[in-house]
Amino acid sequence: MPVDPLTIHTLPREPRRPVLIMAFSGWNDAAESATTAARYLTTSFRAEKFAEIDPEEFYHFGLSRPYVRFKAGSPTEREIVWPATEFSVVQSPDLARDVIVGVAVEPHLRWKRYCQAVLDLARRCDATLVLTLGALLAEVPHTKPVRLVGGASDPELAQVLGTRPTRYEGPTGIVGVLNTICRQEGVPVGSLWANVPHYVSGIENPKAALALVRRVLTLLGASLDLSDLEEATRQFEANLAEVLAQNAKIANYVKKLESRDAEENPPGPEAQASDLPPAAELVAEIEQFLRQQRPE
Repeated sequence: MPVDPLTIHTLPREPRRPVLIMAFSGWNDAAESATTAARYLTTSFRAEKFAEIDPEEFYHFGLSRPYVRFKAGSPTEREIVWPATEFSVVQSPDLARDVIVGVAVEPHLRWKRYCQAVLDLARRCDATLVLTLGALLAEVPHTKPVRLVGGASDPELAQVLGTRPTRYEGPTGIVGVLNTICRQEGVPVGSLWANVPHYVSGIENPKAALALVRRVLTLLGASLDLSDLEEATRQFEANLAEVLAQNAKIANYVKKLESRDAEENPPGPEAQASDLPPAAELVAEIEQFLRQQRPE
C-alpha cells in the first residue's frame, strides 16, 4: 500500500469554520505575488506549523532542488531542506474563524493524488472553504489599482471576494486543478488572482501581494498592520516612476497600457501586442535600471 504523504502533527482543537488558504510558487505565482501574500499572512497572524505533505512522490528534485544548511546552533552539522508543502494554523480570539495557510512549490508529478492530500487535510481540519491565491502576467499598467480576477463555487462567496469572473481557457497549473477537484467533490472553493504587469515580471511585486492580502482580510473580516507592505509598495512605485522619468520608450508603453485599460472594451491580446515593444526588451531595460539603483 502507498504511504500516506500527509502528516498532521497536531489537529487544531475545536475548529471554528477554518479557511484553508493555498499558494504555490512557479507558474501560478507571477512576480512571487501569491506566495508573498500567503507568507505575509502566516507571519502576521503568527500561525504555527502543524502539518506537511511529503515531497518524495510529487517533485522532480532535479527541477526543485533541496538545499543544505547548518543546523541551528551547530557550526558543523548540516541538514537537508526539502521542497515540502507546509501548513500553518492560527486560532485567535481576534479572528472570527480559524485560518490555515499552505505554501509550496508547484509539484511536478501526480497532481490528482497531491490534491487529494490537500483535501484530506481540509476535511480532517473541518475546513469550510479552500481559497487559492495566484498571480498572472497581463498587459496592465503598474500605475493603476491591481485588478483581481477569480471565481467561487457559489454566488455569495463570489460576491464577498468581489472578483471579476474570468473566462480563461488554456493551460493551467496546480491551482486550477485543485479548484476543479474541490468543486467535483463538493468542497466550497474560491480563487483570487492578481493581474501583474508583464513588463515587471522579474521583480517581486509588493503591490499585487498587498491587493491579495487586503482582499483575504475582507473575506475574513479581519485587520492587520500592513504598514511594512504598504511601504514596500510605495518604494516599488517610486522606483518604477524613476524608470519612466528616465526612459521615454517605457513611459510611452505604460501610457498606451493606461489608455487601453481605461477603455470599456479593450481589444484582444493580438491587437494589443501589435504596436507595443517586445516584453523581454522592456523587462531587460527595467531590471538593468533597478540594478544600477542598488547601493554598492
